[in-house]
Amino acid sequence: MNTLRTYLFGALLTACAFLAPSASHAQSDLELATYYYNSGAFEQARLYLDNLWKKDPSVYDMYLNTLLELEDFDAAEDIVKSRLKKNGDKTMAQVDLGSLYLRIGKEDEAQAAFQKALSELPVGQGPTKRLADAFIKLDQLDLALAAYEKAMANGNNNYSYHYELANLQGLRGDYEGMVDSFMALLHERPNYLRTVQNSFNRNLRIATDMRQADMVRRKVLKASQEWSGDTVFLELLIWVFNQQRDFLSALAHVKALDQRNNENGRRLMELAEVAAKNGDLETAYECYATVAAKGPSGTQYDKARQAMLQVRKEQVTGTFPLDTAAALSLSNDYRLALEDLGETPGTSGIMTDWAQLLAFHLNNPAQAESILDRTVNMPGLELDERNRAKLLLGDVLVFQDDVWTASLLFSQVDLDHKEGLLGQQAKFRNARVSYFTGDFNWAQAQLDILKASTSKLISNDAIDLSLLITDNFNMDTLTAPMEMFARADLLRYRNRLDASLRTLDSLVLAYPMHTLEDEILLIRAEIAMQRGQFDTAIGHYEEILEMHFMDILADDALFGLADIHENQLGDPETAQGLYERLLNEFPGSLYVVEARKRFRQLRGDVLE
Repeated sequence: MNTLRTYLFGALLTACAFLAPSASHAQSDLELATYYYNSGAFEQARLYLDNLWKKDPSVYDMYLNTLLELEDFDAAEDIVKSRLKKNGDKTMAQVDLGSLYLRIGKEDEAQAAFQKALSELPVGQGPTKRLADAFIKLDQLDLALAAYEKAMANGNNNYSYHYELANLQGLRGDYEGMVDSFMALLHERPNYLRTVQNSFNRNLRIATDMRQADMVRRKVLKASQEWSGDTVFLELLIWVFNQQRDFLSALAHVKALDQRNNENGRRLMELAEVAAKNGDLETAYECYATVAAKGPSGTQYDKARQAMLQVRKEQVTGTFPLDTAAALSLSNDYRLALEDLGETPGTSGIMTDWAQLLAFHLNNPAQAESILDRTVNMPGLELDERNRAKLLLGDVLVFQDDVWTASLLFSQVDLDHKEGLLGQQAKFRNARVSYFTGDFNWAQAQLDILKASTSKLISNDAIDLSLLITDNFNMDTLTAPMEMFARADLLRYRNRLDASLRTLDSLVLAYPMHTLEDEILLIRAEIAMQRGQFDTAIGHYEEILEMHFMDILADDALFGLADIHENQLGDPETAQGLYERLLNEFPGSLYVVEARKRFRQLRGDVLE
């Protein structure tokens, strides 16, 4: 018995010894074939694949591609037909055969093979998608569509087909079919809304092509009527209107959705923010007013009331020349809002905005100072808000020529926020006070500290002021021209525009061809803008560009020109070209971020 066991064990070891080299050899051939194939050495790869194919069907794809690369089409046809004779799913082999026939110019045979693949398509999402993807790869888009249609006709109407079908329709250029499929998808899977929006952005030009936008809007409206209970179509319709920057049309549907979902104005507030960012202040105001009309019991009431005032302030103060009647009406709205809401830490923003309107636009700094005094001394106000009010109070005191008290307030804020943004703003204001009073060395020292701390927190005004002093004072042995210019600048700050212009005239007469010439032109342009004298402002800006293009204010002039054409003359096409010119010719300008934003708005992009 033991002898028999020993004999059988020895025989097994001998068999393993013979088999192991064979298995190892096969593995080695596969590795070599793969190596040569991946290296593009197809002749060498074929030396191994010819034998491997007979034993290992899994190398089919590698072997077929190798034969195609070597243009041995007869051998390729043989292995595909050999594959067809075997059991299992033959659809992909038919596609391979059709692809081969296409490659050698046998169009009729290719289409016959493709039709055979369609006829033999098994039921199921996986086989359908594989076949459609293969057809798409071969640019046989109509056949890919036929594959999906067959699957859906067989009752295999999986919602994912709508997504695949929609993307396929987009590839075929059938955008109406694409939208129809996406509508069906959204009915079954409303959570695909973002996916559908992204696909529309890729395939359509809703923002710029009115025909496409109208087509999408028409189909979304139809879907919303067909499936009236689905709010997703209202959401999509609002999105379409937003892409077109037609926020007023979006508003009607946002109101309906807000009421249907009992959202308490949340979506209206979101639309208002988007509309305001895109310059549609009228619609933004209407959104806020709609929320405020819900009454004090609404969760968004206080925020909406304040936002209404902010939008109105932007409208009033952005109009040149100032509409005094509108400004007085807005001032009364601020008073009524505070009577309604009370003077509390939550309404401190209303108080500071009102004070700014009174001081700098209605020439009533005394009342502004009174409001800001109450704000600064309000119990419970957070430190940041208190110091923001202090900064504005300091600005109002400068307006009233009380620069020393103003400087003290700025210093207090600086101490409270040594490393923060408010501290940086306070330090700049103190530097500006020194500039206004003719202490240019001290002003420059403060500005140098700002630049050394962090450039990200320095305002454009701080950098401009530093450049002004560096270019026109540090290199000049005379201080009088700079002192006269600073005095004219202060007079402009105080809205004493005639006195400012007279001082500039005196400067030009006393010191002709001074390096301040472009700065003088810039102030003249800004005063003309404030008075609504747009042609005069354009003339000054164009003179800067013509005579001082290499100086530091050329980008200021270009931005000013673009702003006039966009916001005052209603010429968006010229404005867009000027913004683009600024982006191309002055890529390091401080106006680049704002110019890019406005350029995108004028181009039709939606800033969400």
